[in-house]
Amino acid sequence: MDCCSRREFVKAAGLGAAALMAPGFAMGADASKKRPNVVLILADDLGWRDTSLYGSPFCETPNIERLAKRGVMFTQAYAANPLCSPTRASIMTGLYPARIGITAPVCHLKEEIFEQSLVKKVSPDAKALIANSLTRLKQEYFTLAETFKEAGYTTGHFGKWHLGPDPYDPLHQGFDVDVPHWPGPGPAGGYIAPWKFPPNLNFQGKPGEHIEDRMATEAIKFIKENKDRPFFVNYWCFSVHAPWGAKPNLIEKYRAKADPKNPQRNPIYGAMVQSMDEAVGQLLRTLDELGLTENTILIFFSDNGGVHFAEIEGAPITSNWPLRGGKATTYEGGTREPCVIVWPGGVVNPGSQSNAIIQSIDFYPTLLEMTGLRPREGQKFDGISIVPALKGKPLGRDTIFCHFPHSPVKAGGLASTYVRKGDWKLIRFYCDNDDQTDRLELYNLKDDIGETNNLAAKMPEKVKELNVLIDQFLKDTRAIVPIKNPAYNSTVRSAQGWHPSAQCTLSLSEGSLRVESTGSDPFIHTREVLDAKGSLAVKLRMRSKSNGVGQVFWATEKAERFGPTNRLNFSPVHDGQWHEYEAKFTTGDALRSLRIDPSTTPGLIEMDWIRLQKDDGTVLKAWEFDDKGMKQ
Repeated sequence: MDCCSRREFVKAAGLGAAALMAPGFAMGADASKKRPNVVLILADDLGWRDTSLYGSPFCETPNIERLAKRGVMFTQAYAANPLCSPTRASIMTGLYPARIGITAPVCHLKEEIFEQSLVKKVSPDAKALIANSLTRLKQEYFTLAETFKEAGYTTGHFGKWHLGPDPYDPLHQGFDVDVPHWPGPGPAGGYIAPWKFPPNLNFQGKPGEHIEDRMATEAIKFIKENKDRPFFVNYWCFSVHAPWGAKPNLIEKYRAKADPKNPQRNPIYGAMVQSMDEAVGQLLRTLDELGLTENTILIFFSDNGGVHFAEIEGAPITSNWPLRGGKATTYEGGTREPCVIVWPGGVVNPGSQSNAIIQSIDFYPTLLEMTGLRPREGQKFDGISIVPALKGKPLGRDTIFCHFPHSPVKAGGLASTYVRKGDWKLIRFYCDNDDQTDRLELYNLKDDIGETNNLAAKMPEKVKELNVLIDQFLKDTRAIVPIKNPAYNSTVRSAQGWHPSAQCTLSLSEGSLRVESTGSDPFIHTREVLDAKGSLAVKLRMRSKSNGVGQVFWATEKAERFGPTNRLNFSPVHDGQWHEYEAKFTTGDALRSLRIDPSTTPGLIEMDWIRLQKDDGTVLKAWEFDDKGMKQ
């Protein structure tokens, strides 16, 4: 069966405690009238300021501007999470990620995790035990696509999914069509063909073809085949997520206009945004040509904030200014998103703006009302219908939440929960004070959109009021909440980006890194994105008074955890003398981090230097240890 096939399946009715559902789908009153089509376009990692519609001085997005002229542009629209899979799950279910249990983008991993829990052990320099995210969207949820399918819609998913492979893929979650039927976090092999999707998917590209052009072509084919019946197009762009790459002619265009004084100046990223915008334009032109525009609802949104913590060719990927932070943080740059909703037929005021506070959990109940459908009997949502806001009326809700129980170091993110109520936003950072109590930050977003002035100390009553709301939210959603790390040691130090395991400590002395092993599993690991792939080697100079085999692990963008498939053994000589060691490996995916296990017993190990290099000897990263490289 190829990726575009229709698949019939039967799913058990009803949900667990996370969302109560009962059999019995109910439609609106006028079932004889052709229901409006729905096209939901979700960008990936597109920041609030990454389009010309929202004021980007660099990226050109005329088609998104064209879209806004037909509908309502929201200035305070939020993703339910600062990372992709949780937000996607919230769109499909209308529920908070905290309730679902998918709180990190790990749904491409092989390991199937269906129960929420905390990690059991972290390094002694970590203050909190964080959550283990679920890795699949459970089939028990009655998804947005299943709602449309039961109502007689033909449903198609195009692009990124990232909520689980078969049997948790789109074809098992309410979609008739899924292209390219790929569970990964990004396009296999990059944006420009030839791609590297598995042969069984029967999804190839002509050399030089851009993945977004192909996705738009596939979606257009679906629309043309179903123009005479109601359809739901779920176009979740691969753009503008890593691996960053673009059409060469567009890269040159943006390279020519890049201003070194502008924080948004990356030519590859600018080119990627334009290709995404051109795909949007292709869909709009098709709807116009087929005469479907006046009976098609469109939503444009992004799953989380722009990448603010990485560079390509010496330039930052993007900047979310004036917002603080970005992807993987709970500051505004992490969850405030561009959003346009088009509802034709004279319902909304074209070209209007709304300051209503909306969130990705709201799309499901909103689309039900817009299409004249009702939820199943007993079906519950965390979101609400934002139809009043679309009509220019007060929304009747001013409070939203975001729960992010993880600490992605590369992004500067910390395990935290925030509540926004009106203009006020309180962020609770778990265990982040010196004594491992929670640290609180309070901002008035009307006066301080950049979250620069923490008012928590000056306004304790407002902090108390909002903190109670967070408590209630966590209780209601049965969220997994980080707790103190019982093994936390404030004296544990890191050295030039290397961090110790729970069974060793680090120090620097006389130009070498001293690893004091206290158990059977000492290791050191990096937390930075190393951005290398191909044939690589880790070399180090070491002397040891410990014992046992040595190992080198590596983690990649796809295989994010250190595991047995990404491991090489080496044989240290534990004679207290200096020796050089080398571990060669090959990875087709971008290298994320390294781990070195120098022994398996207590004892002192010293490292003079560590190097990551290509197989031709080119040094990609060198760690030369001295006393200046130590951090407390």
